[in-house]
Amino acid sequence: MAELLPPSPSTAIIFDNWPSPSAKVIGAYLGRFTMASLVRTETVTIASGDTEILAYLAEPSRPGHFGAVVVIQEVFGVNSHIREVAERLAGAGYVAIAPHIYHRQTPGFEVGYTEADLALGRRYKTGTQAQELLADVQGAIAYLYGKENVAPGGVGCIGFCFGGHVAYLAATLPEVKATASFYGAGIATMTPGGGDPTLSRTPEIKGTFYGFFGEKDPLIPAQAVDQIEAALNDNHIPHQIFRYPGADHGFFCDQRASYNPDAARHAWEQVLHLFQRSLAQPD
Repeated sequence: MAELLPPSPSTAIIFDNWPSPSAKVIGAYLGRFTMASLVRTETVTIASGDTEILAYLAEPSRPGHFGAVVVIQEVFGVNSHIREVAERLAGAGYVAIAPHIYHRQTPGFEVGYTEADLALGRRYKTGTQAQELLADVQGAIAYLYGKENVAPGGVGCIGFCFGGHVAYLAATLPEVKATASFYGAGIATMTPGGGDPTLSRTPEIKGTFYGFFGEKDPLIPAQAVDQIEAALNDNHIPHQIFRYPGADHGFFCDQRASYNPDAARHAWEQVLHLFQRSLAQPD
């Protein structure tokens, strides 16, 4: 899959009605699609506590005021897949930002999907701390709120893999009005850096939570999904849990062998529905 956008400021035509993420193309394949949105991207610097980190920003290039979404990486860093998610959200009318959450260990980290890449990403994951991760998300939110084209009223959050776990943490922040968590492992059993499981923070969730899980995911047993759903029910958190038969871990990513186009398509429709209901829409 070709590199879609460089990290420097740029403008590209992004299509958001492709049959699957793998069908996404730029420019030369205009004839295949009927709807296009102009999207501007760049790598920016944001404050996280007393340090500065990089973040990938994608936003509509047209004037207006838009809802905003924080995108949380997999263990593989802010790689092309995560950048594409941000671009798709921008194409749908949101300002999206993906902070580099491994920045304290390895600034600008991104890898592919080999076994060696996975081992390296997992090693850096073990070096994260919940409070530092929350500071990264808060820094991303503060950056969004400082932009003239971001509408007030709260932000959304979407995360994948380890980022799905971090998104559950982020859902406890008062500014987060809607959270989409994709196959976040360990929510019911641990929290980054140690301490009570992230699931114990469920009463702190402020907005609506959507969880997306594959029933064939070896990293997240059905019992763990049941525990998450029970905690959300017990604490009266508005939510929906989606379980996809035949889907494995990483089913949303078209760069992974586990990609499931039907599950990915349905999940993306639910994400857009969640954000349309919960966040400011373009004026």
